[in-house]
Amino acid sequence: MKYRELEIKGAWIIEHGVFGDNRGQLERILDRSGFEQHNIAAGVEHGLISTNPDLGTLRGFHFQRAPFIESKTITCLSGSIYDVIVDLRVDSPTYCAWVSVELNAGDHTSVHVPRGCANAWLTLSPDTSLHYYMAEQFSPDHGQGFRFDDPGFNVQWPAAPLVIAERDLNWSTFDRTRDGIQL
Repeated sequence: MKYRELEIKGAWIIEHGVFGDNRGQLERILDRSGFEQHNIAAGVEHGLISTNPDLGTLRGFHFQRAPFIESKTITCLSGSIYDVIVDLRVDSPTYCAWVSVELNAGDHTSVHVPRGCANAWLTLSPDTSLHYYMAEQFSPDHGQGFRFDDPGFNVQWPAAPLVIAERDLNWSTFDRTRDGIQL
């Protein structure tokens, strides 16, 4: 596996180890020792698969507060997404900065979202499925979010969302003086 750190410290693109022969291929998407060497939370509390039949489905921005601050590693199983990570860590030099990556099923990569960062993504193709490894349990009482079109971040989405949950539409904007995460 190969690791490339993004502009936000602790956010990584992870190139999978792909092994094949006449039967097909195996793809390594989790390697505890490699994760630990790159200070990526290697513990897995739960995994999720997100299926999204429609092009233009937007999910996020989501994050959790203490004591359930989470990190996640996302792999695209089918289709493609535009993924955005926003640094919410008040002590980070990139506080309130964002970075985006595209993931698709054929690129054999994952993106790691570090603790204290929010995440959102938009499907770029129909029938997109994602797999998540989460390093913390989900706690509805600690889950938070902010609007995908928050003018304080000015995220440049490649297209307008066509499908979005009512909850994601109803998030407020992020208040930089009040809403940051202390690790």
